[in-house]
Amino acid sequence: MSHIFHRDTQATLPEASQGDGVYVIDAEGKRYLDACGGAAVSCLGHNHPAVIGAIKVQLDTIPYAHSAFFTTRPAEALADFLVDRSPGLDRVYFVSGGSEAMEAGLKLARQYFLERGEPQRRHFIARRQSYHGNTLGALAIGGNAWRRAQFEPLLIPSHHIAPCYAYRDQRPDESEQEYGLRVANELEQKIQELGAESVIAFVAETVVGATAGALPPVPGYFQRIREICNQYGVLLILDEVMCGMGRTGTLFACEQDGVEPDLVSVAKGLGGGYQPIGALMASREIYDAVAQGSGFFQHGHTYMGHPTACAASLAVMQVIEREDLLANVRRQGDALRSALAERFGGHPHVGDIRGRGLFIGLELVADRESKAPFDPTLQLAQVVKREAMNAGLMCYPMGGTIDGRSGNHVLLAPPFLINDRQVNEIVDKLTVAFANTFAQTSTA
Repeated sequence: MSHIFHRDTQATLPEASQGDGVYVIDAEGKRYLDACGGAAVSCLGHNHPAVIGAIKVQLDTIPYAHSAFFTTRPAEALADFLVDRSPGLDRVYFVSGGSEAMEAGLKLARQYFLERGEPQRRHFIARRQSYHGNTLGALAIGGNAWRRAQFEPLLIPSHHIAPCYAYRDQRPDESEQEYGLRVANELEQKIQELGAESVIAFVAETVVGATAGALPPVPGYFQRIREICNQYGVLLILDEVMCGMGRTGTLFACEQDGVEPDLVSVAKGLGGGYQPIGALMASREIYDAVAQGSGFFQHGHTYMGHPTACAASLAVMQVIEREDLLANVRRQGDALRSALAERFGGHPHVGDIRGRGLFIGLELVADRESKAPFDPTLQLAQVVKREAMNAGLMCYPMGGTIDGRSGNHVLLAPPFLINDRQVNEIVDKLTVAFANTFAQTSTA
């Protein structure tokens, strides 16, 4: 009997006993191709020797030093690496994961305006069908209705506008750009409704992850968002916890949208799963407001700037750069989307295939023509996950794609070092999983 409080108390889980590149091997010897990186985490697979070696060296040096007493070489080097390659950001605040990074971002954004003598700013605006973490602040900003529901009385008030969801919401008489401007302008309307002097920030995933299934913005959307934020003195906070650190083919996903955020949160691929780590990155203006004001950010965690985690992360980043893996992300991302389109482009239950790089979503529908979703009571996501695991494939299915209740998608986010053969293996095993899933739904 297990004494672990598993997230699903009814699930019986296989035991992961070994990693072999892009594969996870269970205690019975079965191999699973990790086509989702766990949760878009394992960007270098599960046993990269350079990262493991860097961890061992750091453990022999000093495993932990509290950030209130010391800085460390790995933390300084990792911060330099990220800032040198960032879209206009200047400082890095290290934490242990994505929720912590987003929570820190919300608090720093509020303190920034206090340092500037604008204490009346209190509102955050985000988007429906978004997810920004499981801490109470991050959950309050997120627009994932299912995750929010039972904790609603505990959440700070926040405000939500439409997502950029062209597959569902673009009108037949609109171009992509016209649609993008229409939904971006909802931000201006919401700012005016609340009063610009009271708004702290707009928060968005650059490419929406698990909640809506690798949902990329249409061209021009974020450029208009940036214009609105500039016009009203509102900060732009981008959540790249899942889509950042190379997942979409550039180190920062927003590079492809031509915008510079004021704050950006990263995690998951930052450490590749080898150590828990996340980071909040801030502009020079935000840092200077604190440094030249109170001089103290009223926040902190015990394990922030953890030397071993930073050493692992720096090794991950160096491998990605040294082995030119961003080029492989772009190349194999194109190959995977093409293979998925060829196999499922006319499938009666695959409505949309979308994403960037090795961050791909397939939206599942009951009827392709009308885009009608499956009945939520079928719990399709759980069936897909089970059938994929039976086939030796890890993918990331989710329900509630459309509004928190209806809709289903499958998220794919395999390691950056995936090869042609493994791309084909993903598609073949997903084909088996879908066939077995839809055979069950047709008789339900």
